Amino acid sequence: MLDDTPSTDIPTFDDVLAAHERIKPHINRTPVLRSDYLDRLTGAELFFKCENFQEAGAFKVRGACNAVFGLSDDMAKIGVATHSSGNHALSLSYAAGRRGIPCTVVMPHSAPQAKKDQVRYYGGEIVECEPSTSSREATFAEVVAKSGAEFVHPYNDPRVIAGQGTCSLEFNEQVEDLEMMVAPIGGGGMISGTCLTLSNRAPHIKIIAAEPKNADDAYRSFKAGHIIADDAPQTIADGLKVPLKENTWHFVSNFVTDIMTATEEEIIDAMKLTWKRLRIVMEPSCAVPLAVILKNKDAFAGKRVGVIVTGGNVDLDKLPWLSN
Repeated sequence: MLDDTPSTDIPTFDDVLAAHERIKPHINRTPVLRSDYLDRLTGAELFFKCENFQEAGAFKVRGACNAVFGLSDDMAKIGVATHSSGNHALSLSYAAGRRGIPCTVVMPHSAPQAKKDQVRYYGGEIVECEPSTSSREATFAEVVAKSGAEFVHPYNDPRVIAGQGTCSLEFNEQVEDLEMMVAPIGGGGMISGTCLTLSNRAPHIKIIAAEPKNADDAYRSFKAGHIIADDAPQTIADGLKVPLKENTWHFVSNFVTDIMTATEEEIIDAMKLTWKRLRIVMEPSCAVPLAVILKNKDAFAGKRVGVIVTGGNVDLDKLPWLSN
């Protein structure tokens, strides 16, 4: 079995600042959208940072670019590899393509076709596996043994966490006086980067992680005080099925204010609502923050709340509210 912890180093805020400069030529400074309707509905002032507007369609391009463009020339020419349900896979493929180096990704065969198509569009090679964490890691170990490629973990990697921290760095510059920040949580890369940045730049901001009830291992870990990992949870939010790891648990356990969950029905309703009212394409994982805000209105009422819209790579022929 692959050792799934590429580094036990905890990134610093200086790493975030360095990442911000390193990745500037390769990412978009994404806009922040508002909706009077959603403000009235929730009783809060909501600010949506649209990472679905990245070229690769997701925030994960930040961490991927930081890892890829931080490699020495000798390391880079061997190529990079990862395992991912989708957005990190296509983001790493995008970053590798920008640098002109090989990229191999292990993806569950059940991953959305739209994400597989994007990986191939950016030049990545896909090796498919069963839809479980154990299968992903075992298959990936075989890939690395053959190629010797540099492992860029989807979230449990200091380079990736530092890259994801640049999102909140921008957000804090774009919107003044935020009081709360809400982002989805799966493995915890975005939440960890958010914690790293805000604990240094705006420690008064409360950080709320939003998770599917059907894949609530982070919620249970948070309550228990140690990592609880599920191998193959079933949820419409395909990007949030993976468990926390050591590096991300450090940030979650030390800086997250609370983890809130939403049901599958609540996630789908929130996704439809944001498509209708914000008029943007977003995937189910990104709807979980609004779902928990709607479910826990009293916790957010009267607050200025930042919401990170993490990605927009969806299969338009298989939207969750369409009949099969």
